[in-house]
Amino acid sequence: MKISGKATLEGTKNYRNKHIDKCAPDHFRTNNELIASSIGIGTYLGEADEETNHQVTQAIIECVKQGINLIDSAIIYRQQQGERSIGKALRYLIESGYTSRNELIICTKGGRITEQTVEYINWFNRHYIENNNSQLSATDLIQNSHCIHPEYLKDQINLSLENLEVETIDVYYIHNPEIQLLEISLDVFYNRLYAAFEMLESAIEAGKIAAYGIATWDGLRVPLDHPQHLNLAKIKSIAAEVAGDKNDRFNFIEFPLNMGMPEALISATQNVAGELVPVLEAAYRLELTPIASASLYQAQVIGRIPKSVISAIGEIFNSDCQRALQYTRSAPGLFSALVGMKKSEHIDENLRVKGYSTLTKESFKIATYTIIEALKSMQLANLDWNFDVSQLSYKTNIFAG
Repeated sequence: MKISGKATLEGTKNYRNKHIDKCAPDHFRTNNELIASSIGIGTYLGEADEETNHQVTQAIIECVKQGINLIDSAIIYRQQQGERSIGKALRYLIESGYTSRNELIICTKGGRITEQTVEYINWFNRHYIENNNSQLSATDLIQNSHCIHPEYLKDQINLSLENLEVETIDVYYIHNPEIQLLEISLDVFYNRLYAAFEMLESAIEAGKIAAYGIATWDGLRVPLDHPQHLNLAKIKSIAAEVAGDKNDRFNFIEFPLNMGMPEALISATQNVAGELVPVLEAAYRLELTPIASASLYQAQVIGRIPKSVISAIGEIFNSDCQRALQYTRSAPGLFSALVGMKKSEHIDENLRVKGYSTLTKESFKIATYTIIEALKSMQLANLDWNFDVSQLSYKTNIFAG
């Protein structure tokens, strides 16, 4: 039997109140509908085996006990095992009385082909493309790895609900929609997105999801002229058009943000009402809730953070993981910063950060200046394109107040 309910403002507020005495006051943030921990647990990395499943399940249980109420996954993560590990953890936590369903924000994604194997691709072709009862055609499968046809997404939602053992997914993302642009035109892409959003709005009406969004890797941080660039204002307008006289539920975006990938802060990749702004500013103006992935730059920052950056962030932290997580979670307007955790020592290390207040805006600005200088001098990660440090004037609402 699936776990009923969904995250609510009342439930997440109750979760915050139970944990706030062990966390800094600003560890919890609200988007007017939900209250989330500033750190979320991700379930991406690891092998698709029983040992990893056990580690991930135990990590989720421990994180929820320690003040983390946002859990992120995708059906493709570890060949569905990421979602299934969450399902086991949820059932234990709720049946044991540690928490209730309405206190936890469960997020997952669909659109990527569930398993990157020849066997699965062959099954996909037989089940959808060669099946006369299916509406999919060969052109709906992009790069043998991506499909956002409503029929496929509907099936993926149902499968995710089974894996997660829940009746409702709180946030359902279309996963890496920019992959579509590797083979189709923008016009075709936006038409496909319209059809996908129609299905997602109907899934909300059916109680299967509560809200939806897009989870990207490149699409929101690449320059406007990049072939995989995604226009957030356009996408939000499509959702509004689909919803008609109702409020659309396209409310969330997920994108990488870390010391090595600061584009969402400083690179003006989005055109909102005729003004070029970074992604975080665009989210603020479009009333979207932003969540950061890859907060530790997939551990690439470890051992590479120069002393100047350490000094700018503060001397209170004793590891690069803590410093990197503190930086990302301090980004103005951010709802939560995701970090993958399996081992108990990593959980203890990362979750120490929740006991400290985030950086002030001025401290964050100084830290960002310092990080950009480190990027330019190759002390940190080397990005594919350069940044103009003058962009750090932050003449935008999220940095102004």
